[in-house]
Amino acid sequence: MKIFCHIPNEGWIVDRMGQEFKVKSVHDVNFTTIDNNTDLIWLLGSWCWNQIPVQVLKSLPVVCTVHHEVQDKFDENRKNNFLLRDEHVDYYLTYTQETKSLIESLSTKPVKIIPHWVNTDLWKIIKKDESQKFLNLPDDKFIIGSFQRDTEGSDLKSPKLEKGPDIFVRKVCDIAKFKDVHVLLGGWRRQYVIEKLKENNIAFSYLELPSHETVNIMYNALDLYIISSRCEGGPQSLFECAYLKVPLLSTKSGQHHFLDEKCKYDFEQILDEKFIKNANNTVENNFKNIKNLSYNKHIQAYDKFFEEILNNEKSND
Repeated sequence: MKIFCHIPNEGWIVDRMGQEFKVKSVHDVNFTTIDNNTDLIWLLGSWCWNQIPVQVLKSLPVVCTVHHEVQDKFDENRKNNFLLRDEHVDYYLTYTQETKSLIESLSTKPVKIIPHWVNTDLWKIIKKDESQKFLNLPDDKFIIGSFQRDTEGSDLKSPKLEKGPDIFVRKVCDIAKFKDVHVLLGGWRRQYVIEKLKENNIAFSYLELPSHETVNIMYNALDLYIISSRCEGGPQSLFECAYLKVPLLSTKSGQHHFLDEKCKYDFEQILDEKFIKNANNTVENNFKNIKNLSYNKHIQAYDKFFEEILNNEKSND
């Protein structure tokens, strides 16, 4: 099967997902050409669907991945864009029941849930002390990590509330009452959290656009990773922390069902020493829950889904 996989080329996780799928899929995957041999179009970046001419979308089966939708931002404009795109989509892929339910409330097209995969070739365990030394982090501090953007691109100061940067800062401040903390930030658009950490006199280090190799070292340097999102598709950090056995505390967002219940917290809960113990005690369960999502095997679930679509389309001809 020949699949045209449309990625946004924005330097975001979706671009990496497309590249990883191309490497591990049994099918012929490309990002540049739709021709007479193309069997299927996969809109991996749903928001840039209109970069493909409508007549092309109408000519082939179209699968659209909806990573997630933020309810507070799903206004009439976004709804209308969804409905316009839906005219050219034949099947949907998503990760959570919440997003599946939203799609089904707006569309009659089939919706399939397939979880993220984990690139087990990319993430490797390294000794914590070696990782901290490489990054010039203090070895006598409690290192808390956050590697996802938290600030709106429109003004580079407003919090991206679905990612919960305000919650993250509050939870860091909770822990700072009984731990000498140092925050390790990665990724772009971290202006909001940086400003709030300064206001609260919380020490931090920031690597804006680290390589994947450096991000791997960053994970391994942590005593704790905090996911503070109100709304998520993944996040990828959930799977990466679980695979690397990094202690993790997460809100009940995105694909949190892969996590041990003891390492989850509600938005308003104060993170005390009990939560730190829970984070440390649940790493093995988290690893067991996601180990079968290795992209060496789990991409087969995507391959099978696309094969089913093609067979279905042929049977309807």
